[in-house]
Amino acid sequence: MIARPVQTDAARRVVITGTGAVTPLGGDVDSTWAGLLAGRTGFAPITRFDARTFSTCFAAEADIPDLAGVFADPSPHAGAGRNTRFALAAAAQAWRQAGLGDARASADPPSTLDRSRVGIYLGSGEGILDFDTYVRTNLDGWDADARAVDTVRWARAARERMDAVREIEQESNMTLAHVAQAFGAEGPASNCLTACTASTQAIGEAAGLLSRGDADVMIAGGAHTMIHPLGVTGFIRLTALSSRRDAIESASRPFSLDRDGFVMGEGAGMLVLETLAHARARGAEPIAEIVGFGSSADAFRVTDIQPEGLGAQHAMRDALGQAGLDPRAVGDDGRPAVHYISAHGTGTRENDAIETRAVRAVFGDRADAIPMSSVKSMLGHLIAAAGAVEAIVCAKVIQTGVAPPTQNLRTPDPACDLDYVPNEPRDLNPAGGVRVALSNSFGFGGQNNTLILARFEG
Repeated sequence: MIARPVQTDAARRVVITGTGAVTPLGGDVDSTWAGLLAGRTGFAPITRFDARTFSTCFAAEADIPDLAGVFADPSPHAGAGRNTRFALAAAAQAWRQAGLGDARASADPPSTLDRSRVGIYLGSGEGILDFDTYVRTNLDGWDADARAVDTVRWARAARERMDAVREIEQESNMTLAHVAQAFGAEGPASNCLTACTASTQAIGEAAGLLSRGDADVMIAGGAHTMIHPLGVTGFIRLTALSSRRDAIESASRPFSLDRDGFVMGEGAGMLVLETLAHARARGAEPIAEIVGFGSSADAFRVTDIQPEGLGAQHAMRDALGQAGLDPRAVGDDGRPAVHYISAHGTGTRENDAIETRAVRAVFGDRADAIPMSSVKSMLGHLIAAAGAVEAIVCAKVIQTGVAPPTQNLRTPDPACDLDYVPNEPRDLNPAGGVRVALSNSFGFGGQNNTLILARFEG
């Protein structure tokens, strides 16, 4: 049996009561989950801009939600950017599942909610740069004879071309502002952008706010899109993207010997978190419980991971310690303390081998018995939003007892020697289901965050 979480007081225990997602596989959690279990990939040639001359000309694009179908009055969000629209739609799904109201009927939370005790913590990325306007303004301001920018001419062109709303919507805090307005959240409000770990960090720190008594309800998660010329160019220059133009649908190959990088994705994952006491008081049904969070920095290099994955090890050990779990122990059922791992699993040469090394260092011989998969093999890498969507995947694994596969894993890499659930979902119910799931997120700059979710058991 797993140990009880360190926190046993209902006022300090944190449960998930609602989830929502917009991903390349669908506009909600159910369609995304069905796509994952079917092994579908959301990869296709980029339609957002002409990328035919790019070494990577494909991505995992998500459909933009129609906010008129989400909110009774969508007008406050008319100028919202793509990432914010993803977040609003996903948050509305989570809000509704949590029993806090239907955003289509009213933007106001139930009168029983204390707005000052409803907070938000997002790991959301910047909005899309108004690229065409930006480039045209720079060209108009360029003095070819002087080989310098004529600042007066540049300012005149900017005044004529730039739109104030589109400019401000590029700021990463604007998603937070829109979500707060939409759901009347007047409590603690934060946004972090710690690269690919951002929304995992947001969920972990939101849980901490609840456990400390700083709020009763938190909307937590993330949203991001970098499918634009600068975003794609940046990752190409980092040699992080797959360039498998001849096999787009199978381009993402985490843990495979022939992996060559990730596929850029976009979307949002949002969760409603509450203290157990608050959820009980209003009769809400917990989906899962957050029992551990660990965070660390490699303090190594900006784009290289510490070779032994020491930072990742620290994050996992801290999360396990907070959850009261011994990674080397065996339960009464003969299984390890953790029953499923959602891998960061980007499909880059460096990440997959080092994550494998770190998991083995933490769990020792128990690592071989833990199913571990990467949904980035189907969703692509949602960057700041990846961790939140993967936390939702962990909640679904706990609910259903089924682990999604690591797709396109047909050529095993000897350096990646764990159980990655290759190519087919796996029913774990015959072994006792999944009581505990661990979700890893690691990012450029050396950020490492780990969440541990557990089946809610009273």
